[in-house]
Amino acid sequence: MTHVTLNRPEVRNAFNEGLISELQEIFTKFGSDDRCRVIVLQANGKTFCSGADLNWMKSMANFTKEENLADSRKMALMLNTIYACPKPVIAKVQGDAYAGGVGLASVCDILIASTQARFCISEAKLGLLPATIAPYVIRALGEQASRRYFVTAEVFTAAHAKEIGFVHELVDPDALDNKVNEVCQAIISNGPLAVMACKKMVRDISQQAITPVLLEETVERIATIRTSDEAQLRMKAFLEKSK
Repeated sequence: MTHVTLNRPEVRNAFNEGLISELQEIFTKFGSDDRCRVIVLQANGKTFCSGADLNWMKSMANFTKEENLADSRKMALMLNTIYACPKPVIAKVQGDAYAGGVGLASVCDILIASTQARFCISEAKLGLLPATIAPYVIRALGEQASRRYFVTAEVFTAAHAKEIGFVHELVDPDALDNKVNEVCQAIISNGPLAVMACKKMVRDISQQAITPVLLEETVERIATIRTSDEAQLRMKAFLEKSK
């Protein structure tokens, strides 16, 4: 497994231009690395990610609209790169995730959180919109919960996030590493090509209507992967009860 660690604990792992650029670069790199099977996105310090860095926000105060557009595109591209990463991405949320931090958790495939973590989509407090994170948060959190938390900017606990399906696994802080490792091992035990194909299929199909075209697409996917070397070897091993 590969670990990517947010390491700006002095500012609660807040985003700035440098962090956005580094995340964009490293997820692009690991997404195409055959040695990488699963990526764990984690953070140093007490906070997972608090959103935008205050000093970075101050520097944007006098930006023109064109400069704001360019800056926002970098954030949007980084989020989409993680969301579309071919490899499974696990968010290990050891502490609070606010604003863009909720977006960062939302682009991951599996969210494992400490019981001490809290979440808040806080943009409305500043008169802003959670716009670049919205496509991912609404999918991960659900439309109904998003209707509430986008407009109230309320803090909600990891326990509540688990109740509404945003968090997959909720564990005590001292059990977080073990749970993450357990889920990683479950992924690594599967066929790497099949895992990537499964992730892509969910992303491609989740928003589509069930039509004859979609049914034919699923037929094509299963027929194609059945003939792969990986599938042939694994099915043979299963049927022969060997490794």
